[in-house]
Amino acid sequence: MRKRTALLLLALSLASFGTLCALRGAPMADLLVYRAEGAAVAHGTDLYGFTVTEWRLPATYPPFAALLFVPASWLPVPVLKAAFLAVNALLLAVLVALSARLAQRTPAPALVCAGTALALWLEPVFQTLLFGQINLAVACLTLWDLTRPPGARWRGAALGIAAGIKLTPAVFLAYLLLRGRVREAVTALAACAGTVAAGAVLLPSATVSFWGGRLWETGRVGKAWIVDNQSLQGLVARTLGEPAPGLGWALPAAVCCAAGLWLAARAGQDRHGILLTAGTGLLVCPISWSHHWVWCVPLLAVLLGDGRRWTAAGTAAVFTARTLWLVPHAGDRDLHLPWWQQPLASPYPLLALVLLAGAAVRRPERQAAPSARISSASTMR
Repeated sequence: MRKRTALLLLALSLASFGTLCALRGAPMADLLVYRAEGAAVAHGTDLYGFTVTEWRLPATYPPFAALLFVPASWLPVPVLKAAFLAVNALLLAVLVALSARLAQRTPAPALVCAGTALALWLEPVFQTLLFGQINLAVACLTLWDLTRPPGARWRGAALGIAAGIKLTPAVFLAYLLLRGRVREAVTALAACAGTVAAGAVLLPSATVSFWGGRLWETGRVGKAWIVDNQSLQGLVARTLGEPAPGLGWALPAAVCCAAGLWLAARAGQDRHGILLTAGTGLLVCPISWSHHWVWCVPLLAVLLGDGRRWTAAGTAAVFTARTLWLVPHAGDRDLHLPWWQQPLASPYPLLALVLLAGAAVRRPERQAAPSARISSASTMR
């Protein structure tokens, strides 16, 4: 009966989302950028010289990602949108299952169905589907690799490939090194280097363009001060009313990066270290759009698994309230918010700072013995 209820909840959730997309439209602007990237590769045109959609969005990912987007250029836009929605819904179920494994819980079908139905309405997940983003795919690759049993063959390779697609998972290489998992870090680095080499061989001019300068042009990605940006830089820019906060952001970001990785390294359990690293990466990255925070799914799973139900409830409220979209943000109004609207405009970086502070004052748990970890992992494969 529980399984039937979970399936019904999932069906209702997916039907509601599909109806909402049909009634309000699903622009899926990022998906159109991916499609244009694939077309640029297929037709041999300049990968970083175009803009698409009414928002004039350019390509911002490494050349290797564009190679993977080529099949997207073969499909009509309506078919591509439907396929992306279906694949992202499936990836969300995979992320829920991986999150349960991270929380050391058995990903039973009823749990995965119910978790997927509810997680769909978390703002980062909802926006990922609405924009046609690849955040869920990148998170699944990363989390699957990090939660594989110790000694698993090629452990670290999937993480390196994820970093080769969207760069941000590279923060986990530092985590692996700090945890003494050097072999995994080297494997991840080699896999990432392989993606760069593949791009260089197949798209030499695009590779020179991206790694030679485009990588540092954060302005191509978007304005750092708008409420969409839920990184520390966005928080500081809006608080100071300064579009380019400079050292006002760089110094706190350096401190947060060092502190977050140190806390991750000393975490007693890998699940806490992984989440601390993910939160740190999202916090200190120059731009972390709200849909990048799909790591809220494993965060909620671990909080519930640790028995911290009230913390999980508060965290779920932050990720469903959508307060960042309620404050005035037309034009440059993001830079002129009164003090009482500032927390509403930056809920995710503020939550990350609170969780980092909480981790700093909590006594670290003792790491489980290797034999115990191996035994536990083997029962969940």
